[in-house]
Amino acid sequence: MNTEWVHIAGVDIEVVQKPIKNLHIGVYPPDGRVRVAAPPSMSADAVRIAVLTRLPWIERKRLGFLQQARETERQYVSGETHWFFGRPLRLHVDEINHGRHRVYPDGATTLRMRVAETTDWTARNRLVHNWYRRELRDRSQDSVAKWARTLEVPEPRCGIKRMRTKWGSCNPSTGRIWLNLSLAKKPLNALDYVVLHEVAHFVSPRHDEAFINVLDRFMPNWRQVRRDLNSSLLDSWTEQARSSIIA
Repeated sequence: MNTEWVHIAGVDIEVVQKPIKNLHIGVYPPDGRVRVAAPPSMSADAVRIAVLTRLPWIERKRLGFLQQARETERQYVSGETHWFFGRPLRLHVDEINHGRHRVYPDGATTLRMRVAETTDWTARNRLVHNWYRRELRDRSQDSVAKWARTLEVPEPRCGIKRMRTKWGSCNPSTGRIWLNLSLAKKPLNALDYVVLHEVAHFVSPRHDEAFINVLDRFMPNWRQVRRDLNSSLLDSWTEQARSSIIA
C-alpha cells in the first residue's frame, strides 16, 4: 500500500493506493482531513479529476466539521463543566497550602481539583490531562483484553496520545494500538467501539469485507456508535497550541 500527499485546489489530500476496484473519497473529523483510496492502476491525473469533480461535496463536508461546536478553552476554575466518559462533571477547586495536588471525581456530578492558589493554568491543565490519561488507560485495558480474547488474536500493547484526525490507530506488525486521549471524555461504548475497530485490524489490516464482518458480528450497532462519536462535540485540545503534548 503506497501513500502520498498531494495538493489539489488548495486542499492537502492523502492518496492511498490499495488493491480495490473503485476510487473512494472520504472526509474525516475532527478537522476535515481528506483521504482518497485509489486502485494502483489509476493515474495521478485520474485521481485529480475525480477529486475536482467531488470538490463541492468535499468542501461542504470539511466546512461542516470545522463549524461543529467545540468546547471553550478550559480555565480550571470552580463552576466549569468537564466531560468524563460521557458524563458532565462540575469542577470544584479546593485551594490548599500543602499536600499533593490531585484531580478526582467526587460522586456522580462533581470533579474536585486540589491545588495551591498560585498554581498556574499550565500546571492545572497538565494535572487534568494526566488524570484523563490514567483513567483512559485503566478503562481501556479491560476492553483491549476482551476483544483480543474474543477475536482470538494476541493481546496488543495499548498506548494513549493526542491525535488530530483519528480516534485510534494500530500497527499489527509491532503489536500496538493507540487511542486518542479525547476518548476519556466520550461515552464508554465509544471507547469499546474504537478498541474493537483497532483490534479487528489484527484480523484484517484493511477495511475490507473480513474486517466489516468482524464489526457486524461482535458489535451490530457499530455504525450508530461511530456516527454518535463523530458528531459529538469536538474538544479544544487540538486547538490549544500552548498545551504541553502528552505523548
